[in-house]
Amino acid sequence: MKVLVAAAIASAFLVSGCASILNDKTQQVNVSTTNGKSIKGTVNGVPFTAPGIVTLNRENQNKIFNVETEGCAKQTVAEKKVDLKFFINVLSGGVFGSTTDYATEKMWAYSDNIIISCSK
Repeated sequence: MKVLVAAAIASAFLVSGCASILNDKTQQVNVSTTNGKSIKGTVNGVPFTAPGIVTLNRENQNKIFNVETEGCAKQTVAEKKVDLKFFINVLSGGVFGSTTDYATEKMWAYSDNIIISCSK
């Protein structure tokens, strides 16, 4: 009986993606400015203020921070990258796990710190 339970747990782990298990659908990033002043804008149509923590949905696309505050770059791009957990899954979970990570889009990550350029 214990062997069956262990086998079921191992099978579930191998079929599931590591990033899908370990990553949330969202990622929190720290957004700041080069001059330390407060700014307002939107990312994917959602308002944000900085400096502060902004929650981004993990997706297979870059995030564009549109800034409304004068004297700052109007757009700053947070480029998507593959989370390192995905590569662990490729080695341990193979095709099934990596496919799950891709399908859920939890394999994507953004820089933990986004800095928006602003004049003094």
